[in-house]
Amino acid sequence: MMAAKQPIFALALAGLMAGTAVATTASFAATGSASTADQGKAASESDSSKTMVQQAPESPAAPSSASDQPKNPLTGAPAPTSPAVPAQPNSGQAAPDQSNPDDAAAILDAPSGEIIRDMSQLPAPVRQMRDKIIEAAASGDIQRLRPLVNIGPNQTLVMNADSDDPVEMLKSFAGDADGQEILAIFIDLLSTAAVRLEAGKQDEVYVWPYFAGTPLSSLTPPERVELLRIITAGDLLGMEETGTYNFYRIGISPDGQWKFVAGGE
Repeated sequence: MMAAKQPIFALALAGLMAGTAVATTASFAATGSASTADQGKAASESDSSKTMVQQAPESPAAPSSASDQPKNPLTGAPAPTSPAVPAQPNSGQAAPDQSNPDDAAAILDAPSGEIIRDMSQLPAPVRQMRDKIIEAAASGDIQRLRPLVNIGPNQTLVMNADSDDPVEMLKSFAGDADGQEILAIFIDLLSTAAVRLEAGKQDEVYVWPYFAGTPLSSLTPPERVELLRIITAGDLLGMEETGTYNFYRIGISPDGQWKFVAGGE
């Protein structure tokens, strides 16, 4: 009985081993197929990625509309962009540099009154009095000034001093006996531009020469030549030390009164 069972056991054992081998082979084959498929898929994705990288543009195009603008991934709102810097207007001219002492000096040296070179721009009464003084001085007779000095309450003030006879006082300042030197000075003074001082105020006055209202440091070379027709170079050096003109000056009020003849600072 035992001898008969052995072949059957051996056959069963052999069949069991064969079935295991077949299952193992099938499993290996299935695993190998899946692995091969995964590798092929990975290779395909890698090739696709390379293609996309090669075809990607070097720089992104600027958004053409609000819908194309990048959005905040959390809120969905357009991402903030840097504000544009407004262009600065060009006045064509540079503003003065407050930190530059030369620019600061130029501001301080600005004329203190309106300079009038065109005598037709003067008020008619002022222009008429100027013309009368020049006409009288050109005559060479200092007494021709007498009707113009307004003897009385509105008398012309000479050198900031009251005088019973302003004409004789003017004559005393001349280097000659007839006072013709002072007449020549008057013509030179009134031949320059005028400066309007205290404009719009009660003491408004038109003054010759205009250097009386202009800092000497601001004079151009032609203006210095014009000044040297009235004073000497030595006088100019002395005036430049103080920065102000201090020679003779003639003042006429807007209503045409000859207000003063002054000198000094």
